[in-house]
Amino acid sequence: MDALARFHPPDLSRLRGRRTRLIRRWLAACLLLAGALLFLHPGSARGAPTNPTVVAAHDLPAGAALRAADVRLAFLPDDARPSGALSSLDLVDGRSSAGAVRAGEPLTDVRLAPIPAPGDPGTATVPVRLADAAVAELLTPGSRVDVVAAPEPGVPASVLAEGATIVTIGHQDPSAAKGPLVLLRLPEASATRVAAISLERPVTVTLR
Repeated sequence: MDALARFHPPDLSRLRGRRTRLIRRWLAACLLLAGALLFLHPGSARGAPTNPTVVAAHDLPAGAALRAADVRLAFLPDDARPSGALSSLDLVDGRSSAGAVRAGEPLTDVRLAPIPAPGDPGTATVPVRLADAAVAELLTPGSRVDVVAAPEPGVPASVLAEGATIVTIGHQDPSAAKGPLVLLRLPEASATRVAAISLERPVTVTLR
């Protein structure tokens, strides 16, 4: 009887309380570790991409002279960024697309036309609006063309300049009857004549 009197069954409520405290401590440690990871790696923890990437704001035709409204910055993860992707809008300012680009497509170094070399002494750059928009779609910066004045009543077609170099092709205005504005580099002796006649007669180019 004395032995039985000295025996006390375990206090179940005390055991449950101890287990609850251990679980709470374990959860607190996990939350503390998670907080540290969030502080050290906020981008990866949120799943938000952190790499600025220049993408096309809308569909771009080949040879388009890029403006601020043509591109925007998107934030993409490394595995979604192609090699050579551009990360600053300043890198595309004044450049031209080497080919057609779809809206949202990342722009890379090879998607831009090479920067034209400085013009040779004795050359000038002339803006010309082509009579046929379809011809402009065949042009790319660096192409060599001959400039032709279209025939008019009593005036035959004539070659205004040979071997002109395409510098850049502007955007086509859907509401415009003529084609886009094209910048041509050609000898100064021909530049004045081309600029003057293009204001009086429709002008087109032939590819070499």
